[in-house]
Amino acid sequence: MCTSIVEIVGADGAGKGGDGWFDLTHSVVSYDHPHHALLEEAITIDFVNSTLGPEARVAVELTLESAKELSAALARAITAAEIEESARFRPRR
Repeated sequence: MCTSIVEIVGADGAGKGGDGWFDLTHSVVSYDHPHHALLEEAITIDFVNSTLGPEARVAVELTLESAKELSAALARAITAAEIEESARFRPRR
């Protein structure tokens, strides 16, 4: 079953593909049939630079449980990074 679940967001960073590193333009997160993972359905995350063609793409296919764990890990890392950044810019007395 095709789910038509797709989220697209801008991405400011870099990815490493077969031809080396490239700047990212956006990320695509979807839930559908995977291309390579032996799963019925998967969360697929594509990191892309649409101006460089199909070679400028890094993709992962995850089980729903793995995607949930990744999401939680990202949330924890982001929270810790925000605390670190706010401490860095806090004036010293």
